[in-house]
Amino acid sequence: MRERTRLTGAIENVLAFERERADTVELADMADAEGDEGLLNEARAALKVTQERAARAELETLLSGEADANDCYVEINSGAGGTESQDWAQMLLRMYTRWANAHGMKVDLLEEQDGDTAGIKSATIQVKGENAYGWLKTESGVHRLVRISPYDSNARRHTSFASAWVYPVVDDTIEIEIADKDVRIDTYRASGSGGQHVNKTDSAVRITHLPTGVACACQSERSQHQNRAKAWTMLRARLYEMELQKRETAAQALQDSKTEIGWGRQIRSYVLQPYQMVKDLRTGVETSDTQGVLDGDLDAFMAAALAARVSGAPSGVIEDVE
Repeated sequence: MRERTRLTGAIENVLAFERERADTVELADMADAEGDEGLLNEARAALKVTQERAARAELETLLSGEADANDCYVEINSGAGGTESQDWAQMLLRMYTRWANAHGMKVDLLEEQDGDTAGIKSATIQVKGENAYGWLKTESGVHRLVRISPYDSNARRHTSFASAWVYPVVDDTIEIEIADKDVRIDTYRASGSGGQHVNKTDSAVRITHLPTGVACACQSERSQHQNRAKAWTMLRARLYEMELQKRETAAQALQDSKTEIGWGRQIRSYVLQPYQMVKDLRTGVETSDTQGVLDGDLDAFMAAALAARVSGAPSGVIEDVE
């Protein structure tokens, strides 16, 4: 039924574009015949809007991967660098949350570890919406920030790193077998808000898959049972995503291991000082609207990365030089 709904929506979009184009062309012909320049400009503007919508719909046809239509998890981790890096990780969390909200998607915070002074050490969110994984999968990698640190009393420029890893929510119909001997389950007290019960009981759960080193944690629910169930779901999703990567190895250069932040694997550079620029090191797309990007305006970067990924164009990381 989900596939039927998706296909029906795609067909209806094509028919709607055809109707809009035909109506606008008819309006333009009438305006031209009557010499009505105002009406002609209105027709031009309408055609441009239709063209932009059609271009995005065309791009969405590239989302044909096995799990592209699924919801997804986004895991953010700070790199070395203490408070500055942890603050950058929190900025990334805000950026992706705003992107999702702007596209009508729902965001659930599943796990968060506060930083020592500010920011976060790590966080995991679940993004729910149409083609959530298809769009966000292009964001997996290391993100670099260059700015004057607000935490440096000498106002020196700092370079910070944080990673974002994206993996799909596994459909209930997909069976993934995990042997009990291959996992370790740890419980601990949740941190942050949540009430007396959450903070005084070992309700948080972390499940580690020993053969791969993949670990998933959840502390968003009040009971250990609920957190355990969510952690299992996240673990199955991670292992499923790793299998998808293996299948796509020939078409992409995404690394198989996600056990640490690879400092030579930056996918995007965010420079706030001495100039302002955000540049994707895979596709060359760049913008000087740094605030817009940090507020979630990521569509141009995602579209270029997705097009390069699907077409098989080179998308390896390029070393950037300041």
